[in-house]
Amino acid sequence: MTAFTALLNPISGTGGTSRERWDPVARVLRAAGAEVDEELTVGASQAGQRAEELSRQGRVVVAVGGDGLVRDVAGGVVAGGGTLGIVPAGRGNDLALGLGLPENPDGLARVLLDGSVRRIDVLDADGVVVPGNVYAGVDSHSTRIINRYRRMPPLLLYRLAPVLAVLRWRPTTFELTLDGERVEERLMMLVAANSGRYGHGLHIVPSARLDDGLIHVLTVDGDAPLRRLASFMKEAKTGAHVQRPQVTVRTAGEVTIRAHGPVPFGADGDEIAEHTLTVRCRPRALPVLVDPRFAPESSTEASPGWHIERKSGVYGS
Repeated sequence: MTAFTALLNPISGTGGTSRERWDPVARVLRAAGAEVDEELTVGASQAGQRAEELSRQGRVVVAVGGDGLVRDVAGGVVAGGGTLGIVPAGRGNDLALGLGLPENPDGLARVLLDGSVRRIDVLDADGVVVPGNVYAGVDSHSTRIINRYRRMPPLLLYRLAPVLAVLRWRPTTFELTLDGERVEERLMMLVAANSGRYGHGLHIVPSARLDDGLIHVLTVDGDAPLRRLASFMKEAKTGAHVQRPQVTVRTAGEVTIRAHGPVPFGADGDEIAEHTLTVRCRPRALPVLVDPRFAPESSTEASPGWHIERKSGVYGS
């Protein structure tokens, strides 16, 4: 029988929901005869270190928290050659959503006991393993606001934060180098995507796949009219926003981003750098347990290569 160790983030969700999410899952695992341990995390570095140690011991490491804890634990699992389980207990839980994980305790326990191992790509952002997305611009300023007001209802906070961020953000010139090709653009925002989901369910980069070996880089021109942000965010629920002419999507295996100014870079809910960052794709580096009935999004199996896809449409509609 598989041995599990759960790493719980005590402040996940809107006041700490990891314990109430994990306890019923643990009961099902123990009733099935599994060996189950649990530990509270005290920070990103410690969570990653423990995940690596536990992975090297042959235990399945279960991240019980939001996308930030999943990111920290995933880094340790990759380094230790282990397998990741996820019990979503945060505010966004976008990676769990993209993986098709169930929401109920019995379903999550069955995934841990009988699930399939799916190997997904991760982004290496100057040494930080990121299963989801790296971003800069108005959305990284939104992250600051979201992390400041943790007790606000998640859906309201994730929709209000971009509006507040726009009031404080001004478009910035970015220098992008994608697989050796350099461009310089004045941008409202950019996302280097692996999962393509963030912000409590937004399909911010709908072309992104978790196992295609590519970084999907979405940019929004700095001339995009801010008064249309509400309709932009509404369209991002389905991915329709990429049809706007100010939105561009490129793909690459490696991208270096340099901002002409003090711009923060976010990754799965936390800031990880400022001003300059290099992001590389590590294909299928992370084994994660998923529901065997869940059909993963089809992979393009394309080789990393740089191309530009500019969509038609009207941003200001």
